[in-house]
Amino acid sequence: MRLVSPLLKRAVYPTLAKAGVFRRMAAEGLSIVTYHGVLPADYQIIDPALDGSLVHADGFRRQLQLLRANYNVISPEQMLQWCEGKTNLPPRAVLVTCDDGLVNVVTDMLPILSEQKIPCLFFVIGLCSEDTPQMLWYEQLYLMLTAAGEQKFSVQFGDVEIVGMAGTELQRRALWRELTQALEKYDHEYCSRFVDTVRTQLGLSENFVPAHLAEPSARKRFGLLGPAELRALLSAGMSVGAHTLSHPMLSKLPEDRAWFEIVAGRRRLENILGREVWAFAYPFGGPSAVSGREFGMAERAGYKAAFLSFGGGFGARLPRYSLPRIHVAGDMNLPEFEAHVSGFYRDLRQKFGREEKCPAMPAA
Repeated sequence: MRLVSPLLKRAVYPTLAKAGVFRRMAAEGLSIVTYHGVLPADYQIIDPALDGSLVHADGFRRQLQLLRANYNVISPEQMLQWCEGKTNLPPRAVLVTCDDGLVNVVTDMLPILSEQKIPCLFFVIGLCSEDTPQMLWYEQLYLMLTAAGEQKFSVQFGDVEIVGMAGTELQRRALWRELTQALEKYDHEYCSRFVDTVRTQLGLSENFVPAHLAEPSARKRFGLLGPAELRALLSAGMSVGAHTLSHPMLSKLPEDRAWFEIVAGRRRLENILGREVWAFAYPFGGPSAVSGREFGMAERAGYKAAFLSFGGGFGARLPRYSLPRIHVAGDMNLPEFEAHVSGFYRDLRQKFGREEKCPAMPAA
């Protein structure tokens, strides 16, 4: 698949899209797309490994225009009614979602959604309920490694010990991945203390996060929404779902900590918004990030539906607590986007034995 991907992207997908093949594939069922935000116009990309999950404004607008012209974009309210068995979905139904809750979803994404009259279900972490400047812990780690410049890095905290170089982009990226993988099995409190230890080790200011987010483009790119911005999403006709308290990899956490993340994030959002939060999205959302245990927890916690970040497109199975979605990457062109929406991309992976398997729900 890797060898033929450029051919698919530049020749096969455009030819099939122009011929209307993808639209003919879409009939009954539901295709769910998910974004992670829109790159601010005044932001300079640091590293595709860090910024590649955000889309450019022009590309985002074209994708929404394609959906409006050729599919039936449903609202989160219609999705909820379908989950409750109160309505049927229209043909070619598409739901638009967005994860994490970065500031750019209000400053750069919301204006385009409003312009195109498309509703979106935003999954945000519980830390967005705080008034103080917040940042995703793993993005904070990358920015600290970047700010530290070229130096040898060594940190030991609890049972985690990592040594490396924070120099070239490749070294920094490798060190960042090692750090984030080491923290996957820990909760918010542990990760916060670890990140603070790294900051001290790198000789960075205690005021690193507020100082970094004081720059407007950096705040839009890396800052998390606050209570006022969450309410602005609702005022604009959008919906808000939960994405845990602090964005951990749930499958790696002990059961009690995973449960706390799932319910605490929702509780904080409901307190701020004054309304029920019915939908949940698993952080990271890939096959290694969730297990049947988490599906059962989402159901027991009272959510009406829970969402993955893979396996989406028309024709996919639609279990309520493991709903597949299409992750829209920043380098995805328009025909490639429609290949994912239609389910063609997923079917092609299955044909070549590259299907990402979803874990099963636990037995009742």
